[in-house]
Amino acid sequence: MPKPVVPEEKRRRRRPTKSGTVLSEQLIVDTALRMLREHGSAGLTARRLGLALDADPSTLYRYFRGMDDLTLAIGDALIGQALRGWAPTGEWRADLRAVGLRIHAAYVEHPQAAVLTASRVSGRAHELAADEAVLDILRTAGFPVPDAVRVYHAFVDTTLAFAALDAASLALPSAALRADEEMWRSTYARLPATTHPRLAEAAPLLATRMLTSAYPTALDMLLDSAAAQLEGVRE
Repeated sequence: MPKPVVPEEKRRRRRPTKSGTVLSEQLIVDTALRMLREHGSAGLTARRLGLALDADPSTLYRYFRGMDDLTLAIGDALIGQALRGWAPTGEWRADLRAVGLRIHAAYVEHPQAAVLTASRVSGRAHELAADEAVLDILRTAGFPVPDAVRVYHAFVDTTLAFAALDAASLALPSAALRADEEMWRSTYARLPATTHPRLAEAAPLLATRMLTSAYPTALDMLLDSAAAQLEGVRE
């Protein structure tokens, strides 16, 4: 049976680590994010995290029920980072677009953490705040509840799917990433029109376009569809 997590107020009264650092949930998450960035998911273990914090690994279990619980906290921290400083303007489409781009950017900024957490549901404070904000934007705009849920579902899954996809590319070893990018110039750009006419005519654009994220385009297409749906509801 997992050990109960010690309440925050009791954790604050604990003695500092050997190096004088006072542990907190935020410090542990921030350190885990740094380790993921430097060593990838395979490098994030309780033992290595304890060494990085100059604390006994067992101390971590006063803050988290296990490494999976820490993973959920990392994902929630990324969402919190995305929403920091954001406030709704009352323009539903602009607000939804801003939230989506912020979440995508936060995950892509931490690609190793994004690969680890984008598919998870934490039920933590920042995630709940983001879900509430998205649904409030849609309901305030006039979407009926069933339509708001449908758009919310598509919005969240599209945002996180592209975040995971783009983060996975960035998390590749640099040599592999360069090889993938070069493929558009070395292979696709040289295909003859006699065998691949559509690829040949699109090759110059593909060589540029495919090196960027399609998320902003996909997001705009989703919002176009939602706007048309809302117009139908109003009529």
